[in-house]
Amino acid sequence: MAPSVKLSAADHAIVGEAVARAENGTDGEIVTIISQRSDQYNDVALHYALAATLLTIALAAINPVALETRFGWSSNGWGAETDLRGLLFWVLIAQTIVFLVVRYALAWAPLRLALTPKATRARRVRRRAIQYFKVGAERRTEARVGILLYLSLDERMAEIVADEAIHHAVPAERWGDAMAALVDEVRVGRPAHGMAAAVAQIGAILSENFPKTETDRNELPDRLIEL
Repeated sequence: MAPSVKLSAADHAIVGEAVARAENGTDGEIVTIISQRSDQYNDVALHYALAATLLTIALAAINPVALETRFGWSSNGWGAETDLRGLLFWVLIAQTIVFLVVRYALAWAPLRLALTPKATRARRVRRRAIQYFKVGAERRTEARVGILLYLSLDERMAEIVADEAIHHAVPAERWGDAMAALVDEVRVGRPAHGMAAAVAQIGAILSENFPKTETDRNELPDRLIEL
């Protein structure tokens, strides 16, 4: 998990100025958002705890003789019939302990995030980006030319979500250079510079497809939104 980042006023200015420059050549409107994390992934901790619990009973079922030997004292020894009730009781105790240990170990956010599958993190980041886009950019421009650049620091992932007109005019793969520019700077600990570099790439693409017109007005704020 990335260390908590609090961007400075200078960082905010870098991104805001990059947005203003990019929009000088296009009718498109660029919204920038940085979030520390896109999800808490508490359900992932629960899934691991449940899986460990099921694994406990599965191991008991695979080798019941070893379990009986391990807890043989519950049958009073001397070849007496196994006390199944006592045996199942200890299995239940073991399951409970395993569940609690795993669940509370994964209460530590860095470990929980590290054990979250990459595909799950990618889906959560995408979902969060779409949610922010719907609130902050979707259909908030007259020509439907809003676009969101979203960076989630802990997941080290970013998303670009575009409004209707942009989505129809620009293939998704065209944003690859912008994402690469962002990732390069984030890797060296400069997320604001990464956002600014990506914004410049986005602005260049928008200027090709939606060049600046005389009637264009600034419909969305240029500032960086930090959540």
